Amino acid sequence: MAHRADAKSMLDDRGYEGELIRGQNPALLMEKAVRDRITESYYWKEQCFGLNAATLCDRAVEVAFIGGTYGQQKPTPFLCLAFKLLQLTPEREIILEYLHDEDFKYLRALAAFYVRLTFDPPDIYKTLEPLLSDYRKLKRRNNNGFFLTTMDQFIDDLLTKDRVCATSLWKMPTRQQLEDLELLDERVSPLGEEINEIDADDGMNGTGVRNGEDEDNGDPDDVEALS
Repeated sequence: MAHRADAKSMLDDRGYEGELIRGQNPALLMEKAVRDRITESYYWKEQCFGLNAATLCDRAVEVAFIGGTYGQQKPTPFLCLAFKLLQLTPEREIILEYLHDEDFKYLRALAAFYVRLTFDPPDIYKTLEPLLSDYRKLKRRNNNGFFLTTMDQFIDDLLTKDRVCATSLWKMPTRQQLEDLELLDERVSPLGEEINEIDADDGMNGTGVRNGEDEDNGDPDDVEALS
């Protein structure tokens, strides 16, 4: 098929004149074994041919789970679409539009995966860390079947692990290393206010009475025991 030949030609560096990411053809950011499984899959041949940044978005909102490969090393639609994004290398504004879409969580997950594969380290942290406060459930598939995870856990995996969704991620400097190089500001936890409240409660003796105050005015039966 012609579109199969087109997919193969995208993986050939000879004569490649498109955008380079970390000095190479973006389609080569996935390992050859994974690329081969993707380009040989039914989903790739039937659902990914002719997609552009706009129509890929339409396809991505139909995705119902994340994951890399399953069964007989069959690639998920999620992984196929991630590979298609690497071929298309959309403008950054388009990826950020995907990422900030509140209605389609799997589109957001796909964009986050692409960000981890292609952005520079400081931008990866700046772009993905706000999503650590997204606690929505995601369905994930691997060789053992389906299981539930959450968006924040998936984002944490992208920031801390070397392999996610059957894809080896390039080794990224830690956040602390980037802070030491003054490429990132110190991260302010979104739980900061709650932590401050807990710290304030540490000034209480566990009964709602500040240390040093008289507890005899209250009914001890009204005080909830602490474990």
